[in-house]
Amino acid sequence: MSSAALTEGRAMPRQRLGRLATMVVGGGAPPRYCLVTDYSEGGVRVNSNGLKIPDKFELRFLGDGHFKDGEYQVIWRNDPTVGAKYVGPSPNT
Repeated sequence: MSSAALTEGRAMPRQRLGRLATMVVGGGAPPRYCLVTDYSEGGVRVNSNGLKIPDKFELRFLGDGHFKDGEYQVIWRNDPTVGAKYVGPSPNT
């Protein structure tokens, strides 16, 4: 395999991650834990852990780090995983 094939083609490279976060899906549902499996400045990959993830949700990272709490928009689904882009800070904060 050539080094060109291994070059990251994304505008914002992903970093592998295994970080718990709290997902707020709205509609009065209680917050649920999910596992963020990779992260970039532009978005996340999330394992839903059996939760039906709506097209928009709020994500709150647990612990410290440079991760972005806020609203995310699902851009692809491959159960039980979704990819979502960061759309802005949470309106509830």
